[in-house]
Amino acid sequence: MFSIYKKELSTFFGSLIGYIVIGVFLIFTGLVMWIFADTSVLEYSYASMDSLFFLAPTMFLFLIPAITMKSFAEESNNGTLELLFTKPISENEIVLGKFFANLTLVLFAVLPTLVYFYSIYQLGAPKGNIDTGAVVGSYIGLMFLAAVYVAIGLFSSALTNNQVIAFVIAIFMSFFVHWGFDYISKIPAFYGIWDDFIQKFGIDYHYRSMSRGLFDSRDVMYFISLIITFLLLTNFVLKKKKY
Repeated sequence: MFSIYKKELSTFFGSLIGYIVIGVFLIFTGLVMWIFADTSVLEYSYASMDSLFFLAPTMFLFLIPAITMKSFAEESNNGTLELLFTKPISENEIVLGKFFANLTLVLFAVLPTLVYFYSIYQLGAPKGNIDTGAVVGSYIGLMFLAAVYVAIGLFSSALTNNQVIAFVIAIFMSFFVHWGFDYISKIPAFYGIWDDFIQKFGIDYHYRSMSRGLFDSRDVMYFISLIITFLLLTNFVLKKKKY
C-alpha cells in the first residue's frame, strides 16, 4: 500500500496537478474570505470562518473529482492497470494507497487555511473572540467530507477508462449524496412527516452538525460507513476487471 501511496503523491507533485489544485483552492477561498464584499470576514460584525466552511463543499465538489478522475481511468486506458495487478499487491492495498494519496493532497490544500483562523483570532475584539470549538468541528467535518468525496471519486474512476466521464460521474454522485436527500425531503409527500429522517441520509445534515461544534459519534460513524462503502465498491469493480 505504501508503495502505491508514494507513487501517487510523486505523480501529483511531479506534474502541475497538485500545485494547481492547491493554488486554485487557496486563491479562491482567500478571495471569498478577505476580498469579496458579500462574504469577506472584514465586513462581518463578528469573528467567524463560516464563509470558508460554507464554500468548501462546493469547491471540493469540482476539485476532488478533478484529482481522482485519473486514478484508475488513466491506468485502464494506458493498460498499466493490468500491469499493476501482476504485482504482489492486493486490490485492497491498491485502493487504500490511492485513497490516502488523494486525501493527503486535499489535506495539503486545507492546511494553509489555518492562517485564516490565526488571523481572525488575532483580529477579534477582544483578541481570541472566535468560537474555536465550532472551527475545530468544521475542520474535522471538512476532512471527513473530503474523504467521502475521494472515495466516491475513486469509485467513479474505476467504472470507466475515460477521465472526463469519471469526472462527471463523481460530481453527480457527490452532489446527490451531499444535497440530494435534502431536495427529496422537500417533496410535498415527505415534507413534515419523513423530511428530517430522509435528510439524515445526506452528507449535508451531518456536516452542518459537526460545523456547529457538536461532535456526535453518529456523525462520525455516518462518514466512516460512507467511506468504507465506496472503497468496497471500488475494490469490487477492480476485482471484476481483474478476473
